Amino acid sequence: MRTVETDFGILEGEEVKLYTLENDNGIFVKISNYGATITSLIVPQKNGEPEEIVCGFDTLQGYFSDAYKENAPYFGGTVGRFCSQIKDAKFKLNGKEYHLAKIVGDNNLHGGKVGFDKRIWEVETINKGVSEISMHLLSKDLEEGFPGNVKVIVKFTLTNNNELKIDYYATTDADTPFTITNHSYFNLTGFKTTVEDHWVQVNAEKKQVWDATGAATGQNISVENAPDDLRTAKRIGDVHQALDDGFEHFYLFEEKGFKLENVAEIKDPISGRSIAIATTEPGMLLYTGKYTSDELKRESGIKYGKYRGFCCETHRYPNGPNIKSPKSILKKGETYASTTVFKFDWK
Repeated sequence: MRTVETDFGILEGEEVKLYTLENDNGIFVKISNYGATITSLIVPQKNGEPEEIVCGFDTLQGYFSDAYKENAPYFGGTVGRFCSQIKDAKFKLNGKEYHLAKIVGDNNLHGGKVGFDKRIWEVETINKGVSEISMHLLSKDLEEGFPGNVKVIVKFTLTNNNELKIDYYATTDADTPFTITNHSYFNLTGFKTTVEDHWVQVNAEKKQVWDATGAATGQNISVENAPDDLRTAKRIGDVHQALDDGFEHFYLFEEKGFKLENVAEIKDPISGRSIAIATTEPGMLLYTGKYTSDELKRESGIKYGKYRGFCCETHRYPNGPNIKSPKSILKKGETYASTTVFKFDWK
């Protein structure tokens, strides 16, 4: 096990680095301090062949192409200060109304125009003998319209149990909406096909209701006996066909609370790869890349596009500041602590 640091590029005169975490079983995770972004994830398949399984780029320039900026898929980034959409790009807190940037229609998305995924994070001291990297960031008061100076830490750990563990911590000097996640897109086939032949199981009885703009209404509904009831594993393509649409569902784990528990598993029967997701968070956005541009591809030629990657974004409720939701406001004096674990297997 080890961590290797290399140069990734220059952004506005500042050096950007790339950190490769390796375990003893053939998994390699590359993470840039630009956006605390997972740029690459190499995992073996059942015959032992290692392959790329996430959307990303091998150069910093890849994240600044016209096609990427126009599509804005947030490949692998750490998104915040608040994930998903905030209705009408505003919220009230402690008697004051705050206004945010309008990113999708009239709504705010993933923290604004320059969210955490577009910042250069400060890297902690590197212990090259372990597969671990920590980064921190200061988000200043009224940055992107949010109140409070927020200190954020994200730690990535790759274990010999084939787990990629992501820990998030934050403190603030004023109450503020806060929740962050990693926005990696996975394709367990190694991008040989779309993800529609993957099988997915999500241990959730309910999901949020979103309005026509993509913002949560505050209503939660049962998925029992519906096509998107995933408590029993289903083939993604079959659900797409039944819905006549891709997944963009925020599933709720109401009974779990904030305990670290397994919430989902996705498998590809051809490669034998699977990902089991455990989280302390109360919900997960399952997204199957229905808006991803077909123009996007890795420098090696790996093609991205519609339904060629799925996201498992674990975080607090979308539109949390405007609806009844658990712990969507980080209060002064409190510590935000969140953990999500992606466990890989191939057999």
